[in-house]
Amino acid sequence: MEKQNLIILGGGESGVGTALLAKHMGYHVFVSDKGKIKASYKKVLISHDVDWEEEKHTESRIMAGHLVMKSPGIPDKVPLVQKIKQAGIPMVSEIEFASRFTKATIVGITGSNGKTTTASLTHHILKQELVVGLAGNIGDSFAKQVLQNNFENYVLEISSFQLDDIADFKPHIAVITNITPDHLDRYDYKFENYIASKFKIVENQTKEDYLIYDADDEVIVSYLKNNPVNSKLLPFSLEKVINNGAYLDQENIKITIDNNQIIMPINNLTLEGKHNVKNAMAASTVAHLLKIRKQTIRESLENFQGVEHRLEQVLKINKVQYINDSKATNVNATYYALESMDAPTIWIVGGVDKGNNYNELLSFVNEKVKAVICLGVDNEKLVDTFSGTVETLQEARSMQEAVSMAYAMASPGDNVLLSPCCASFDLFEDYQDRGRQFKDAVRQL
Repeated sequence: MEKQNLIILGGGESGVGTALLAKHMGYHVFVSDKGKIKASYKKVLISHDVDWEEEKHTESRIMAGHLVMKSPGIPDKVPLVQKIKQAGIPMVSEIEFASRFTKATIVGITGSNGKTTTASLTHHILKQELVVGLAGNIGDSFAKQVLQNNFENYVLEISSFQLDDIADFKPHIAVITNITPDHLDRYDYKFENYIASKFKIVENQTKEDYLIYDADDEVIVSYLKNNPVNSKLLPFSLEKVINNGAYLDQENIKITIDNNQIIMPINNLTLEGKHNVKNAMAASTVAHLLKIRKQTIRESLENFQGVEHRLEQVLKINKVQYINDSKATNVNATYYALESMDAPTIWIVGGVDKGNNYNELLSFVNEKVKAVICLGVDNEKLVDTFSGTVETLQEARSMQEAVSMAYAMASPGDNVLLSPCCASFDLFEDYQDRGRQFKDAVRQL
């Protein structure tokens, strides 16, 4: 049998991981990136004798592929992608490709917000008693881990972009944390397209599999009503009593699965805020399903340290608390951040607007924010929305400048919150780069 040609579009984490796994599995691999490939990734490709190109796509080579793995960052609208589809060459995402080479139990976690925290927390609980990898949108690529470790279990944080290109991918346990308008620029500005994309996580599930979801999220509930799924449903809620699933009973989380109940007090959770009670419910429900002991779940929830760039307390300087929430790349994430502020707040916001509607933040801004610093190339929409709501609104062109402005405005007892509400690509490499620059600027004060 002749070797199959696998073409990989994008030489980032998922592309390079897929290249290594595919090469090991006997594919003929070619990696093509329209931009520059990071030096560290180039080194890996060269040392594994993988064929690659950068700053161009050689179409003749790409169209000779039997299978294409497309990086999640490349939109479907790109002419090359359209051409590949018209030629009938199958196109998959990295999670689809990697899942074909493992028999592991997969927990797949998606949602507009909370998926990184929920995935990290779930992994933190499971690893106490199981051999488990954490991959997807987080850490080393799934493909690389399947090649190097082939764990018996995986927790995958999965974006809608990764779900768009699945065929047979099926997690045994799927989690949808919530669905709010995000990335609509990739979905023809139609919210229903984005919702359908998230629900691809359950499309291959059978009645042996599970879907854990937020029963307080109207979008999820109405979608499930109109599009019944095969999976067993385990909802979680802060507002209603749930007989099979998880709910909040005063100060306790109660989780029941097939009449087996566990009860956990929330007053010792290390993560603060209502949204984190939900994240804890989702993670604990997964753990309960996978037969982790109650004591282990309880202790893990009490010693989990949280995720970098997600409401991360950086430093207190002159009694002012600096908080890094760079991972808040949409309105809903910033909503949670502002909701959890319990002191007058100087808010640093801005970046690449993905079609945001900032009006739902107005009540919190009114109540909690004393000044707004807009940090982006184009701040017009932010200025229009908030200039009448706060006394002070300033624009900054760099993180250093934004942090200096905040320092000058802050009084003892205030918070300075970086919660950008937007993507970071105008001034920064990504949200991690933005968060690290914030922390560096704060440490230099």
